[in-house]
Amino acid sequence: MNFRRQLLGAAALALFATVASAQAFPDRELSGIIQWGAGGATDVAARSLVPYAEEALGKKIVLQNKPGGVGAIATNFVAQQASDGYTLLFGAENPQLHPVLAISDLDYSKFYPVNIIARGNVLVVTTPNKPWKTFKDLLAEVQANPGKVKQGSTGTGGLPFTVSSMISTVTKFPATSVPFDGDGPGVTALLGGHVDFMFVGAGAAAEHIKAGRLKALGVLGTEAYEGVPPITADLPAIGKYLPWGPFYGVFVKRDVPDAAKAKLVAAFKTAASNPKYVELMKGRGNVMMNISGAEADAFLKKWQSVTSWTYQEVGVAKKSPADLGIAKP
Repeated sequence: MNFRRQLLGAAALALFATVASAQAFPDRELSGIIQWGAGGATDVAARSLVPYAEEALGKKIVLQNKPGGVGAIATNFVAQQASDGYTLLFGAENPQLHPVLAISDLDYSKFYPVNIIARGNVLVVTTPNKPWKTFKDLLAEVQANPGKVKQGSTGTGGLPFTVSSMISTVTKFPATSVPFDGDGPGVTALLGGHVDFMFVGAGAAAEHIKAGRLKALGVLGTEAYEGVPPITADLPAIGKYLPWGPFYGVFVKRDVPDAAKAKLVAAFKTAASNPKYVELMKGRGNVMMNISGAEADAFLKKWQSVTSWTYQEVGVAKKSPADLGIAKP
């Protein structure tokens, strides 16, 4: 009887300690793991947001870039950490495609969306010394010289890969892809003349375009953006995939205590509402979302459905979305 009481007492103490720990969260600094390299759109979105989140949480968030594997390395790293809410994943859309591309079994269904910050516009950019003035000019060059025009890429499942796949389903697009660990390094290579063009989130190219170091040939959309004509003006057939674009978010493991999740959601909601941050993100070509929980989960599932079934259609899916339980849009 005494032994049973001791067990019950120990269990009660453990439960009390867990509850107390969650209520005290956070009582130390947090770790933020960024999926992509320094200088890219995801890195900028994360590093610009964190100071406001730190202010709301009252604790520091130490950021670390873990690029590689089209975001899989950082995602896997966070998945292996304790489910205590102290390790945050700052990521983009890529993990939603990892299962269908057989890169990893991990997608955002295994994580809780603390905040889907924003979604971005996609631009096709090149350097001013290139003769192309429109996407139509670039397309003609690529088709006339198969394999000779080089495009910056972030690997299978990355944004450039996805856009190229969409284009290749409606017309020939025999460009040679050169992979880099993120759009930041890719843009750097473009500026250095190592590749000829790149599809990037507007945020990664905005400052370079303003400074005249890059020029935009088109935006992946049906309407002009900041004076840049839509790709559909030169390739109307691509319209069936639109609207489409990258997104940026903050995640923790799905089984983190609810109390810790609630505090993180509140802090990042406040941070992403900061007028200075909103101005920065909009200035970098993003549309603010600032959603979390069930609303964010619904957005993630829809994005995964549309893109995964697109991959299935173009023949680059390694696993059928149907076999993975991904509903058809």
